[in-house]
Amino acid sequence: MKRLATSLTFFLVLALVIGFLLSGPSFMDWGVAGGLFAVAVAGECFRFWLRKSRAKKRQSTGI
Repeated sequence: MKRLATSLTFFLVLALVIGFLLSGPSFMDWGVAGGLFAVAVAGECFRFWLRKSRAKKRQSTGI
């Protein structure tokens, strides 16, 4: 859980910096920042699902 929080915090800061750099000094480009963060969240969810499905395959089904 700590790795997930660290990863999402890193991607949130990165998305905010990129959104600020692309918008210029006038306003924050929330669409770009939100879209980048949404891609990061989707990637982390996919990684979690993939790891979970691989763990299920390694479990034995019989005794």
